[in-house]
Amino acid sequence: MENPFNTSSTLALQSFNIPPESVIPAFLFASLSYSIIFFCNLILILTIVLHKNLHQPKHLFLLNMPVNDLIGSSAFFLQLIKEIVTDSRSMEHWACVAQAFFIHIYAAGTVLILTAMAYDRYVAICLPLKYNAIMTYAHVVRIISAVWVCCLLLIGVLFYLLLRLPRCRSKITQLYCDNPSLLSLVCANTAVNNIYGLGIVAFTQVLANGMILYTYLQILVACFLSKRSDTKAKALQTCATHLFVFLLLECLGLFTIISYRVKNLPQNFRTFLGSSTLIFPPTLNPIVYGLKTQEIRASMVTLLGWQHMLLQNLYVPFSINGAFTDV
Repeated sequence: MENPFNTSSTLALQSFNIPPESVIPAFLFASLSYSIIFFCNLILILTIVLHKNLHQPKHLFLLNMPVNDLIGSSAFFLQLIKEIVTDSRSMEHWACVAQAFFIHIYAAGTVLILTAMAYDRYVAICLPLKYNAIMTYAHVVRIISAVWVCCLLLIGVLFYLLLRLPRCRSKITQLYCDNPSLLSLVCANTAVNNIYGLGIVAFTQVLANGMILYTYLQILVACFLSKRSDTKAKALQTCATHLFVFLLLECLGLFTIISYRVKNLPQNFRTFLGSSTLIFPPTLNPIVYGLKTQEIRASMVTLLGWQHMLLQNLYVPFSINGAFTDV
């Protein structure tokens, strides 16, 4: 009898339907978008790493945000650019699994990192006298390690449950690979996978929303009870910044999850929602957390100024018989 399970290592992806005259503009748009995300997040990482005055708990928590953004955007854009250039709508199964794994690491990591940052701001604003005693270097390292270990464990188990099931289809209906699209290729009972996937979403959402709701309510109470207007304004600005990023991510993620459950939605709209979570947050985070933070903005200007001086020094003037020439 013929084997009903598809053991092919190549998957077919959704067609872009890009006209020949639009290939170059699409390539330039995708490349420019990824370049902006990569450059801005890399500058933010280098700014925090290279300046010792930024080696503080709040900046160490923030350092994980651009690292996580680069993981998600690289997993999405590198494959997207390759497909536009080669006009190939196929992908090896292992590459599809790797892309989906890193995209889910990015999604879970963003929620947990924002939760850790909210906890740090809560201690700084509501318990300022105990901040240095609580947020020691060792404690910060433990929290950051817990965030990444939790992400790896949650997503690792998710993909273990996925890869144990046989495949009988090879058509990916999404713009990129993720767990739901890979799960649609399976020809076995996926009840355990669905329950565990919803369990991850429930766990991260309850943890994140509960922590952020509690901490921000406490922060708002502390701000209104504070007699110092400058402290109140700075705290409220910090809260507004964090809430903006968190609500943006929550709305995009929630709409994306709902779009998978609604079968009548146009495929292009579902694709747009899924791509938005990988484009807008990584683009806005360096601006929101970098340019709007005075210490980081000043250090970033210093870093860029140092790079500019380094480039200028590559042109060394030499004197030959009283005349100067550049080498």
